[in-house]
Formats: sequence, structure tokens, C-alpha cells
Amino acid sequence: MCSSKDPVVAVVMGSDSDFPVMKGCIKILKEFGVMVEVMVCSAHRTPDKAAEFARKAEENGIDVIIAAAGKAAHLPGVLAAYTVLPVIGIPIKSSTMDGLDSLFSIVQMPSGIPVATVAIDGAENAALLAVQILSAANAGLRTKLKEYKKALASGVEIKNAQLQQRLEEEGL
Repeated sequence: MCSSKDPVVAVVMGSDSDFPVMKGCIKILKEFGVMVEVMVCSAHRTPDKAAEFARKAEENGIDVIIAAAGKAAHLPGVLAAYTVLPVIGIPIKSSTMDGLDSLFSIVQMPSGIPVATVAIDGAENAALLAVQILSAANAGLRTKLKEYKKALASGVEIKNAQLQQRLEEEGL
């Protein structure tokens, strides 16, 4: 249970096999100074635990939930059904259907139970979306996001300059 007033994001995975994808999410959240709680919880194997977690997330200091799941991928929707907190779903690419099954399971939520959905294996964008949501009430995070976007743009300019140099060197 978190008692801090700092922003807190819960990162919930349907299986520990999702961890290699989710490491990037956790890393970005921490780089922005967001507190992170990480857990494995299955919508199908531990449905009572999933419901209890979601019901108590707000009182436990969670601000945003990021939920990753593969195959049937019901975890983000189940969590969203039990909380008013924003839920971001990450469809995980599995051996079946290249993750399209996961994507469709997460993105096709019924009216009244929204789940923001990012790309298949889009853990980094889920983290950035969580930071953007939190930045609506946190000027410090908003400033860090602006700096992050400037760094992205700067990186593109550097790559363009390198490409132009290579074109010149190769006479193209």
C-alpha cells in the first residue's frame, strides 16, 4: 500500500512471461520519477485477486493502472470494470495470431468501461501515456514530458545530419 502523495502507477501483468516486454514500461515510469508497483495477477487464474486489487487500487494510492495481457487478454477490462481509475491496456504478442487476439480483446470494450489501448507490445507508450495522464495535475511531470519530446526531436535531427553526411560521402 502506497501512502506517498507522489504519482503511483500499478503495472499488472497477466503472467510473468510478460515481464520482458514490460521492463521498458517500468524503466520509463521510473525515469520520470513515478512510483511503480508491479505484480502478476490473472483475470482467469486469480479473478478474485484481480477484482480485489482493482476495487482497492484508489484507496491504496494508485493513480493509473497499466495492465498487460496476451491471448484472451481480459485483464485490463476486468480491472477497469472494478475501478474508476484510468486503465491502459497493453496487448502482448503471443504465439497465436501475432497478438491480434490480445489487441482485439483489449480494444473492444463495451460502452461504459473504457480501456486506453496501445500497440501490441507497446509498453513504452503505455508508460508515456500514464505520465501524460498524471501530468494533467502535475506540472513537474509536464515539464519532464516537454524535455523528453525535445530530446526525441533532437535525436531525429542528429540522425538526419548523419544521413546527409553519408549521402554526401557516397555521392548520392
